[in-house]
Amino acid sequence: MFQRTGCAATAFVILSAVGVVPAGPEQASAPVAPAAGFDVIEKSIAELQDAMTRGAVTSRQLVEGYRARIDAYDQAGPALNAFISLNPRALETADALDRERRERGSRGPLHGIPIVVKDNYDTADMPTTGSSIALATHQPARDAFQVQRLREGGAIIIGKTNLHELAAGILTVSSLGGQTRNPYDPTRNPGGSSGGTGAAVAASFAAAGMGTDTCGSIRIPAAHNNLVGLRPTMGLSSRAGVIPLALTQDVAGPLGRSVADVAVMLDATVGYDPRDPVTEAGRDRVPASYVAALEGATLRGVRLGVLRALFGNAEADAEFAGLVRGALERMRAAGAEVVEVEIPDLSDLQRGSSVIDYEFKFDLADYLAAAPAPPVRSLGEILERGLHHAALTSTFRRRNAVESRDSEPYRAALARRDTLRQAVLAAMQAHGVTALAYPTMRRRAARIGESQAGSTCQLSAATALPALAMPAAFADDGLPVGLELLGRPFAEVELLRTAAAFERLGPVRRPPLTTPPRPAADNAIPTRFQASTASATARNSPPGVTASFHFDAARGVLAFEIQTSGIDAADVLLGAIRAGANGPIVGRLLRAGRTLAVGELPLTDANRDALAAGQLIVQVFTRQSPFGGVSAPVVATRLP
Repeated sequence: MFQRTGCAATAFVILSAVGVVPAGPEQASAPVAPAAGFDVIEKSIAELQDAMTRGAVTSRQLVEGYRARIDAYDQAGPALNAFISLNPRALETADALDRERRERGSRGPLHGIPIVVKDNYDTADMPTTGSSIALATHQPARDAFQVQRLREGGAIIIGKTNLHELAAGILTVSSLGGQTRNPYDPTRNPGGSSGGTGAAVAASFAAAGMGTDTCGSIRIPAAHNNLVGLRPTMGLSSRAGVIPLALTQDVAGPLGRSVADVAVMLDATVGYDPRDPVTEAGRDRVPASYVAALEGATLRGVRLGVLRALFGNAEADAEFAGLVRGALERMRAAGAEVVEVEIPDLSDLQRGSSVIDYEFKFDLADYLAAAPAPPVRSLGEILERGLHHAALTSTFRRRNAVESRDSEPYRAALARRDTLRQAVLAAMQAHGVTALAYPTMRRRAARIGESQAGSTCQLSAATALPALAMPAAFADDGLPVGLELLGRPFAEVELLRTAAAFERLGPVRRPPLTTPPRPAADNAIPTRFQASTASATARNSPPGVTASFHFDAARGVLAFEIQTSGIDAADVLLGAIRAGANGPIVGRLLRAGRTLAVGELPLTDANRDALAAGQLIVQVFTRQSPFGGVSAPVVATRLP
């Protein structure tokens, strides 16, 4: 396979059709309860590790804490829809790592730490789908190299995240996973193709995550989700066991809420792998520790080249360009040198330098040919069977129409890449810069259903040079803005140190408002409930009532659907939730003269506690029973 080296809210009883794919018995169980007094939100890997070392929390409790947030916010609340599947063995793995810690000590920084992995990384214990219905049953025989390294370090894969189908776009929409939403504004896309990882890490569904980048697919989600994302130098990290988009451009790497978290993930995943020969180039280029290299990071002595051409000149580019320049001015004030850099004919040099169209069909076929019993064997078969999201049809058809792996346009694209790389390196040398700087995205995340403009992804993708996307600022509407640093080959240490020094000037990271911390009692509340009198389902029944409920922890509201039977509408005075048979009315469900209603009811903290404790009832007041007639307890229901 690697022989080439040159080149929501309305569902009451069932899950949304575009949601988490069941992965086993644990996934269908009632929501788990987080560790009392310990909130995982925004915690760094170092903070989580310290808490486990001190005995303040266990790895199991971390998994429970993240799962509680997933329960509250991934399909409920803002319905981010970040996951393709949850790991049914996550708690079992956490228990084993907790025992190992007690008996033999910690393996290192990732011991017992829950992470997420984009669902184009092979996992031997979970399907690897590329978020395509065509690969929904694809079960690899072994882990991808980087997944294996993470597990060896003690990391727990809490789940696999949605991606733009087969990584072929930047909006994170797919036939199997649907549309992932941006936690900073759920009406917008999270970036792609690693948008599921970006949304999950931003919303504190895990400590950090893994993505892939062929042209911006780590960096764009980082920019849209206020994260740090690294596209490493080609050859630093193995792609073995990752569904390819175009091997000449594909890399795989981490996203995190801080530079330090990205460094921890990088330490665990880089290195030579004979399954991916391009890693031979990085064999002697890996430092002892990227984490240790961050110590004493400063902006003094750093010289940044502002790459004017990538800031854009359209009116719509001005806002983000100004905010990125503001971040660079903060760096200048802290000791960095900031100079303007021009690369002659940069736009022309970049044009035609992508090889994705020429390679995708063939690289995907090679991956499938090497897989055990793949459900499909080619891009053509996926198209023929219609096993893809409609948004991918034209892209897939164009790429499937390529007849030969070798062609004159393909050779021309490879040549342009070499020319562009030499021009960039020459400009960096001439200006003596540590890195080139520009916006990761010149425009805000597009609304769902619209196309995305403003990407600057191609420079790193076409030159195979490392690029780090980092939080720079927030726009007036609260959407994140990303700054990108492009370095020389294997200059990841310099990029990370520069970003860490900027991070220490003051926080640019802030969590999304749509996924706030919740009291432990809220997170412990199941999401679905029902109430029903025994007579309500019988034919010719006496007066009865049935109701279904969905608790939205993100907003603290109880969505409901209620219907009476055997009661004339004219007789109904009130249908209500009350706190027990003789308790006060918590809220109205049915108004007078109605037998059917759908709506939402805000719950106070006390009423949330009563809901969790099973102390609420539904009761219908009629003219025959004006002080309360038929009633039924509100009970939690398991997910189907």
